[in-house]
Amino acid sequence: MTTASPGSPTEPAVQWHDRKRHLWLLGLVPPTALFLATALVWGGNQLGLQAVTPVMWWIGPLLVYVLVPTLDLFIGPDGENPPEELFEQLENDMFYRWCTYLYLPFQYASLVFACYLWSAGDLSWLGIDGGLGLVSKIGLAISMGVVAGIGINTAHELGHKKVELERRLSKWALAPSFYGHFYIEHNRGHHVRVATPEDPASARFGESFWRFLPRSVVGSLRSAWRLERARLERLGKPVWSPQNDVLNAWAISVVLFAVLVAVFGVGIVPYLLIQAVFGFSLLEVVNYLEHYGLLRQRTDRGRYERCSPAHSWNSDHLVTNIFLYHLQRHSDHHANPTRRYQTLRSMEISPQLPAGYATMITLAYFPPLWRKVMDHRVLEHYDGDITRVNIEPSKREAILARYGAGGDSAR
Repeated sequence: MTTASPGSPTEPAVQWHDRKRHLWLLGLVPPTALFLATALVWGGNQLGLQAVTPVMWWIGPLLVYVLVPTLDLFIGPDGENPPEELFEQLENDMFYRWCTYLYLPFQYASLVFACYLWSAGDLSWLGIDGGLGLVSKIGLAISMGVVAGIGINTAHELGHKKVELERRLSKWALAPSFYGHFYIEHNRGHHVRVATPEDPASARFGESFWRFLPRSVVGSLRSAWRLERARLERLGKPVWSPQNDVLNAWAISVVLFAVLVAVFGVGIVPYLLIQAVFGFSLLEVVNYLEHYGLLRQRTDRGRYERCSPAHSWNSDHLVTNIFLYHLQRHSDHHANPTRRYQTLRSMEISPQLPAGYATMITLAYFPPLWRKVMDHRVLEHYDGDITRVNIEPSKREAILARYGAGGDSAR
């Protein structure tokens, strides 16, 4: 990408090429992975590998927990930011928008095909006697949960934008995970209260992911409802109305699930629920690692300081960034919520995770390992002063005693 300076068409002011431009299309791998898995199952069964091919229905977790972390390890960080002079040009380039728009038709096509596979009693065309076994169906449900979870991230990118179409698409991307209230809570709740004890989506020092998960799920739901109720009351409209963005987002999920059950039968209900729960749990584990232990300090007036790059954990690992539309450049996102993913910058002044999100979410499932890796990094970020950290209230006294309220460094 090249731009010329005014009055000097032959002398470019900025010469820069987005080396990731066509790599963004790899973001369509998750919602199309089921079709690849199906082809691999068919091909493997033709070769007599029926004992091995059922593993392919687990392609979603294999992608998230194995392939992407491995590629992150070998390929490493990105290390390149777009020049500010080209931000406007990049923001207006429709190619980047279509990379996100196209996620949705593939997401829905995969979900419909998965419902067929869950309900089919004869899959002989795939070389399978009868229908899928229980383990294969669960693997397929979790794979669809990965699609739904990354779909929430797609909704996150779209929902921040001012274009009405994109905001509508955001609700549709949230529908398979039944997490439509995220559309309200994230924009008007999380971005206001981030890195404070009042934010249900900001994890606290000493809080395990398994304790954070129900707190964030329930707290975010309550917050979204309160925010929408307050908005409608200001407008003089009833809370229980089609104008309620929480209700109309949920309505899309209800209609979607009802249509799928009507077409494919009630037997798909357990698997629809598994994929929805796994999908929003994948979002919440990302929420957990994005702000763990970070705290905005109070000003002299008693208010929280402005959110800065110091209040989000960042990672610039290339592969995960491609699959999550630069979500790992989280500090710049909080500073500029409407900025499109292709112009987000990696900031050296932000606290850095030791690996990409795809690696860190696995670590978060094991609290002792997570705390061993992350707790000392939180303390180092605050120069060893534990009093500046967002601490889990139930463990506050023990943590202060362990690390010393006077600011002893973590060991």
